[in-house]
Amino acid sequence: MFDKLAKIEARYEEIERQLGASDAAADRERFAALTREHAELSPLVATFRERQRIGAELDEARALGADPDPEMRAVAESEIASLGPRIETLDAELRELLIPRDPLDDRSAILEIRAGTGGAEAGLFAADLMRMYSRFAETQGWKLESLSLSTHAMGGLKEAITLVKGRDAYGKLKYEGGVHRVQRVPETEAQGRIHTSACTVAVLPEVEPLDLKVDEKELRVDVFRSSGPGGQSVNTTDSAVRITHLPSGLVVSCQDEKSQHKNKAKAMKILMSRLFDLEQAKRHAEQAADRKAMVGTGDRSERIRTYNFPQGRVTDHRIGLTLYSLDRFIDGDIAEVITSLRNHYQAEALQRENEARP
Repeated sequence: MFDKLAKIEARYEEIERQLGASDAAADRERFAALTREHAELSPLVATFRERQRIGAELDEARALGADPDPEMRAVAESEIASLGPRIETLDAELRELLIPRDPLDDRSAILEIRAGTGGAEAGLFAADLMRMYSRFAETQGWKLESLSLSTHAMGGLKEAITLVKGRDAYGKLKYEGGVHRVQRVPETEAQGRIHTSACTVAVLPEVEPLDLKVDEKELRVDVFRSSGPGGQSVNTTDSAVRITHLPSGLVVSCQDEKSQHKNKAKAMKILMSRLFDLEQAKRHAEQAADRKAMVGTGDRSERIRTYNFPQGRVTDHRIGLTLYSLDRFIDGDIAEVITSLRNHYQAEALQRENEARP
């Protein structure tokens, strides 16, 4: 482990030298890449250097333990007793920091929410989820940009696709992908019966220009007249855009904007992220589920989380965590569950890393 850490520290120092060079900022893309790598390595290098410092102090204390003076030996034993546990803690932190980090975590995310089974009530729940993630995004300092929106009856949503712009948006939201189930009494239910509905959520990393190359010949772009609400100019011009990726069969439509150019740009952003997600799934089939598996069929039984309003509880079935604070949770206070999920999957990755270590 320490040989690997020494190489990482050397790489870190080399990056600092390159960033400090007078011509470093000339190549903006390279400068940005070096800056990101430097930021990623900083916590690991800082912890390694602290481990080296504490280790040196422990070696000195052990050497002092051989001193003929009883008082000096007592001081040494006291230092050894305090430094030993600190060394163990730092070693554990280093092992955790050495777990390969998903390079996509720092990116912005594309959040897709769709009403599943449950009719109008599923649409209302989809709107609740969109509101929940929007309020959580506010607490993180992220910005939201609507890419596609389709409304349901009674103010609900059929589909909402949103770009969540901000550092670590994908890393924090990626475990939200799956089927979310709600149990509550709908406003239209005269007899007070509890209904069960479901919505699907998919979270994709925003694609950067160098991530994926798509041949224009593989795309079919159709324009058509927008439908539904949106104002006179939206509904009377061919501003809506549908893009089909012929090799994969993926189809994306966008009609929210009055400008055909803007609709095409938004549709391409969604399409590129979905294609990139499929490509990632092919490359890492044993680790990454493809988008279809993430979303499932929208059936009530394929759930990752249940929101039970009569009991005021929310349960994440993957980690067996139940919170009796549904009102706050649905209002965007979801940090505790997101942290628990990240810790759970990080622990699994650490276990795999330890099992693979000779």
